[in-house]
Amino acid sequence: MTRDGDIPTIFNPRRSRAPSVLVTDEGVSNGPFTHADSVGSQQEATADQPLSPLTTKYKTCSDSLCSSSARKIYFGIWVTICVTASWVGATHCIKYLYIMKPVEYDEAMVLAPQDGAGVNVTAIHNHYIATYKAPFFTTWFVTNWTMLFFPLYFVSRLGSRRCESPSDILSESIRDFRDKGFTAGRFLTRCSLFCLLWVGTNYMYIRSLHILLATDVMALFATNISFVYLLSWVILHEQFVGIRIMAVILCDTGVALLAYMDGITGSPTLGGVVLATSAAAGSAVYKVLFKKVIGDATYGQVALFFSLIGMLNAALLWPLSLGLFLTGLETLHWDRLPWPALLAASALSLVANLLGNFSVALTYDLFITLGLITAVPVSAALDVVLYGAQFEGMKLAGMILIAVGFFLVMFPDNWPDYITRLLRNIIMLSHSARPRFYWQEDPLPTSSVHQH
Repeated sequence: MTRDGDIPTIFNPRRSRAPSVLVTDEGVSNGPFTHADSVGSQQEATADQPLSPLTTKYKTCSDSLCSSSARKIYFGIWVTICVTASWVGATHCIKYLYIMKPVEYDEAMVLAPQDGAGVNVTAIHNHYIATYKAPFFTTWFVTNWTMLFFPLYFVSRLGSRRCESPSDILSESIRDFRDKGFTAGRFLTRCSLFCLLWVGTNYMYIRSLHILLATDVMALFATNISFVYLLSWVILHEQFVGIRIMAVILCDTGVALLAYMDGITGSPTLGGVVLATSAAAGSAVYKVLFKKVIGDATYGQVALFFSLIGMLNAALLWPLSLGLFLTGLETLHWDRLPWPALLAASALSLVANLLGNFSVALTYDLFITLGLITAVPVSAALDVVLYGAQFEGMKLAGMILIAVGFFLVMFPDNWPDYITRLLRNIIMLSHSARPRFYWQEDPLPTSSVHQH
C-alpha cells in the first residue's frame, strides 16, 4: 500500500534505486564474475576518467527504460490490447448468434401452358428466421468454461515451480480460505450466492445484445466502474473524491441519452439499455461483495473460487436451461446450432476473465480496466463495417459522456497534487526557456589607448 491514497500506476511510478553491484567489507560482491580487486580498479579508473555528459545521459535513459516500472507499463500495454481484443471478440460472437439466418424451403408450382400440358416446377425461396434465441443457455454454456480457472492455474504452478507437489498447491489454496474462518458449508453457501449473481449479471448482458448493438452494450457496461466507486464508498468506506461523483453524474447522463436515443414509444431500446445498465450494476455488486466477503485473495483462491462457480453452474442450473427450451421460451435448433460462434465466445470470454484476474501480477490494474473503454471504439468500427451502424446525435453524445466519466473515475485520490506539480513544472520550463539579454560596454582596444 502507498501513502496518502497514492496508487502505483503511471501517475505514481516507483523506481528501484538499488545498485546493480554491491561491495561488502569482506570484498565479496553480488555481481557475476566480480572480485574486490577488479571492482576497486574499476572505481579508480572511473574516478580518474569521468563519464562524458552524453554517456551519463544515455545510461540514465537506459536505466529508466529498463526499470521495473517501465516493464510493468510495457506489459500493461499488451494486456490492454489483449483485453480489448478478447472482450470485443466475445461480445460480437454472441451478437452473431442472434442474427437471423436464411433458411431455404421448396415450393412446388404447376405451370399450365396453352396446350394444356402441365409442367411441375419447384421454386426455392430464402426465408430469414431466428434459429437461435437462447440467452440463458448461452450464459450457462459460457459460465461452464470458468471451471478451467483452477486447472490452468494448477498447470502453471507446476511448470514454474517444479519442487512443489500437486497436493501442496491444492492444500495451499484451501488453507487460505480456512485461515479466514470459512467452513465447508459456509464456503459453499457463499459460492452459490456468487454463482447466482454471476449468472444473473451475464444473462442480462447477453440478453441485451438481442436488442442493442454490441457497441451500445459495451459502452453501457463500462459504467460499472462508477457503480464500483459508489458501492465502495458506501460499503467499503473508501475516501470521498468529488471529481468521481461528477464522473458518476456524467455516466448517468450518458445512460439517459442512450435510453432515449430512439424515443420511448414502440421502441425496445429502453428495455435493452435497462438490461445492459443492470448488468453493469450487477458486476459492480459482485466485485464489491467479493472484496467485502473474501477480502484480499491470492491467485490460488481466485482460481479455486471461479472453478467452483463454474461447477455449481453446471450442476445446479442445467434443469432451468432445459425447462426454458421445453416450454418454448428459448429457441434452439440443434441441427443448425452455430457451434463455432458459441465456442469462440466461450473461449474469448475465458481469456478476458483470466486477464482481468491474473494480469495484475505483471502490470498495474489501470491497464486492465482500460480494456473496457478501449473496446468501445474498436467495436464501433466493427459495427460500422459489418452492420452499417451509424453513431451520431444522442447515441454519440451518450458514449462520449460515458467515456469522459470513465476516465474521471480512474483519477487518483490526490489528483490535485499531480495537477499542481504539472503546472509548476510547466511554469519553470517556460521561465528557463525565456531568452535573457545582458547589456555591457565593450572596452576600448589596448592599441588605441597607447596611441592616445
